[in-house]
Amino acid sequence: MDNHESLMARALDLAQRGEGAVEPNPMVGCVVARGGEVVGEGWHQQFGGPHAEANAIRAAGSAAENADVYVTLEPCCHQGKTPPCVDSLIAAQVRRVFVAHADPFPQVDGGGIRRLTDVGIEVRTGLLAARAAQLLAPYLRLVESGRPWVIAKWAMTLDGKIATRTGDSRWISNPTSREIVHALRRRVDAILVGVGTVMADDPQLTARPPGSRVATRVVLDDEAVTPGDSVVASTADQTPTLIAVDASRASRDRCDALATLGCEIYAAAGQERRERLVDLCNQLGARRMTNVLVEGGAAALGSFFDARLVDEVHVFVSPRIVGGAAPTPVGGLGCEMIQDALQLSDSEWREVEGDLYLRGRLNSPPPDMS
Repeated sequence: MDNHESLMARALDLAQRGEGAVEPNPMVGCVVARGGEVVGEGWHQQFGGPHAEANAIRAAGSAAENADVYVTLEPCCHQGKTPPCVDSLIAAQVRRVFVAHADPFPQVDGGGIRRLTDVGIEVRTGLLAARAAQLLAPYLRLVESGRPWVIAKWAMTLDGKIATRTGDSRWISNPTSREIVHALRRRVDAILVGVGTVMADDPQLTARPPGSRVATRVVLDDEAVTPGDSVVASTADQTPTLIAVDASRASRDRCDALATLGCEIYAAAGQERRERLVDLCNQLGARRMTNVLVEGGAAALGSFFDARLVDEVHVFVSPRIVGGAAPTPVGGLGCEMIQDALQLSDSEWREVEGDLYLRGRLNSPPPDMS
């Protein structure tokens, strides 16, 4: 790795620090260097706060003049919650700007690069672009398709069961694995389950301990049969809770009862389950939700996989064997041929105090969201 790449790699590491705090904005990192030596660095730390470039230029001070800047995403050129980042770079009189990835956001989309080159600042693009694309994937999904990045998560036994034949499932994974799940919950915008999971497990669907981001709880419940005394319904006045129903099957009385408790009722459009899931994802994207965590059960996960709506997978495998006619994690129709099975890419395994933890991304193309 040459020095340019190492400095951009540092910017990408900095960008990662904003995960869970900056969405729906992208995670962005920036390094200012003179003669290959870092004189300032920064990252986008909080939604609504200064962007990475402004933080890095401020840290560099007068040393930014005639310096090289390494930024993971094309600098913005429009006035939003903060001033345009290109203005900070121009005012600092930097020499060159290395950009890892272009920004497809309509108000930028090449405009940041053009603005810099128009005033004589050299811009080089594409440095560590593939790694930047990985980091920016949820943001890019939201901007380009209008839907959030969907993360599927489940815990299962060594023989692929998510509960015993009697329905007992607490706890399959160990406490350390569950801490990882809560960290994941703290950085997403929504946590989604099917109504069967609500009835079987009565989950809280919250991050513990809580973080700065409070995820909306989403329940797939075609008939609006979520019990009023369930945790998600009875605490809906404290934690945002959305019940996604099928207007043709959910009675007005049941919807009104849940709404009285503080639940938001959303009647997803479409006659088929896939159509309603697509509509729901479009709706969550319209609310600028960037990451949605689907936690189960088998029917909900199967529906998302069948609809090709899952982008990323987190699986915890416990060294236990349940056996028997017990439920498995992914229901739905599935595929008919192994060659049609969904394949993870960039997957990695690690041991978590006896559990095995797999995370990876699906390399299937996104579905038609129209």
